[in-house]
Amino acid sequence: MGAEQPETIAAIVAAHRAGTLTPAQTVARTYQRIRDHNDPAVFISLRDEKDAIAEAEKLAARADAAGLPLYGVPVAVKDNIDARGFPTTAACPAFSYTPAHDATAVERLRAAGAIIIGKTNLDQFATGLVGVRSPYGVPRNSIREDLIPGGSSSGSAAAVGAGLVPLSLGTDTAGSGRVPAMLNNIVGLKPSLGMISTAGLVPACRTLDCISVFALTVDDAALALSVMAGPDQADPFSRDRPLGAITPLPASLRLGVPRDGQLIFFGDKKAEAAYGDALKRWTALGATLVEFDLEPFYETARLLYEGPWVAERYLVIKDLLASAPDTIHPVTREITVAGARLTAAETFSALYRLQGLRKVAERTFANIDALVLPTAPTAYTTEQVLANPIELNSRLGTYTNFVNLLDLCGLAVPASMRSDGIPFGITLLASAGRDSLLASIGRVFHADTRLTVGAKGGTQAPLAALATPSSDEIPIAVVGAHLSGMALNGELTALNGRLIEATRTAPDYRLYALETTPPKPGMLRVAAGKGAAIELEIWSLSPSAFGRFVNAIPAPMAIGTVRLADGRSVKGFLVEPEVLGEARDITAYGGWRKFMAEAATG
Repeated sequence: MGAEQPETIAAIVAAHRAGTLTPAQTVARTYQRIRDHNDPAVFISLRDEKDAIAEAEKLAARADAAGLPLYGVPVAVKDNIDARGFPTTAACPAFSYTPAHDATAVERLRAAGAIIIGKTNLDQFATGLVGVRSPYGVPRNSIREDLIPGGSSSGSAAAVGAGLVPLSLGTDTAGSGRVPAMLNNIVGLKPSLGMISTAGLVPACRTLDCISVFALTVDDAALALSVMAGPDQADPFSRDRPLGAITPLPASLRLGVPRDGQLIFFGDKKAEAAYGDALKRWTALGATLVEFDLEPFYETARLLYEGPWVAERYLVIKDLLASAPDTIHPVTREITVAGARLTAAETFSALYRLQGLRKVAERTFANIDALVLPTAPTAYTTEQVLANPIELNSRLGTYTNFVNLLDLCGLAVPASMRSDGIPFGITLLASAGRDSLLASIGRVFHADTRLTVGAKGGTQAPLAALATPSSDEIPIAVVGAHLSGMALNGELTALNGRLIEATRTAPDYRLYALETTPPKPGMLRVAAGKGAAIELEIWSLSPSAFGRFVNAIPAPMAIGTVRLADGRSVKGFLVEPEVLGEARDITAYGGWRKFMAEAATG
């Protein structure tokens, strides 16, 4: 892997597992790329290189390292998300503080083997879709230097687009995880609200915020989501939204497209033509295009900045507005102060209207799998936006502002490179909880474009084959020492077992640490809803291998039927309840891997 080619998460992890590249080498090359790129506006704070390399070396020495899903992957984090060892600024020096803990999402990335290397620039307080509203400068767009990088997650998108890191975290309230993805020719995944904990996030609008993912491919983004997803007691807005499996393209895919005359491109004929070409590609892939009425979605979008949700932005910085207003970017200040004037009556009026619009959206999705829209109607240069900062910013949110208000999930994928060198992208939108459907169809579309990834010209690898059991193989769920990289995983691999997916149980189980050698957990079924969703892996074995494997399982372990979060049932490990009197209840960890990781550092 050459120093100039961007590398996907999949390629990096594969190289680390094969031993052709060490995590320390990957981290060192990341820092070299940052120096070569030479844009001080991408990162607000950057970790000391020696410190990051030392962490990579320590990680590689762990016995379970190769089983970690993000083994040695360098990650950048938007600077409104807490990461231990870095100040959190939200791009406002006067607001800066040093967090004592990682945000839950960052903690889960680290537990999966990721190495956090820096905090990225953003539109101050995540207010904007342009990326030019920061005292730390304007990050260069990785594709065309005169273009805005997009915001508010400007540094995170530019870092992935430029090949500095293969994964970064953004946030998305009104499109901040999608517009910058289009403008940097990368993938932007905006999960269902509550799927990734927002504990440790400086809010923009607490009721609408979500942490988002930037990556070079859909598979990479979906992997990162699977690592971070899951309920969190520390976040009152967290919801138990289990991720389904990535599947082949559905045979009867129905995609919603707006009625004739409803799309807005602000005179950008090249963007309009690019959207038409994207729809032709979908048709060629076998999708059926179904017209729907976009007007209620536009009406919802207008609520976001014309309605009471601006007051949520005001709540975050009202003390700073009162004590030191000049420390706030003038455009951010102008937008936010309006939130102080809203009344409770106006708020309830808007909530009532929104509820009606949500019902309209539900009916829209009754016979449509997903909507396909332009990610943004056009693109602007930094010079244009600085001359007309509020109007041009609002135009960029045409197809993004309504998404979180309507509780939809979204996936922005590159669609084409225009003749003028400006990237064009589409966004797939679906009802909450259908994130895996969007990944399943978005990965096929992106691969079909044959576009290079990011800005460095890296070709897309062929789509990875989906792991599914063959017709005569038997799936088995493992929750403890048989997990990837754990002490007994070799018993599965020796029987030619194949990892099918990582998922969770229904919230009907409790997990206990047993007094065994090597350490093992025991999972017990309890009354529905009285337990928790426990992380597990599903492996596949031939019938004869399954028989040998099950026959060798010692008491108090047993094989029973395990109910999964998505309603499926599978054979898997359970424990005999008689032995749990002396066992420690570790249900709160949500899984054996997290418990063992804490035990190793304790």
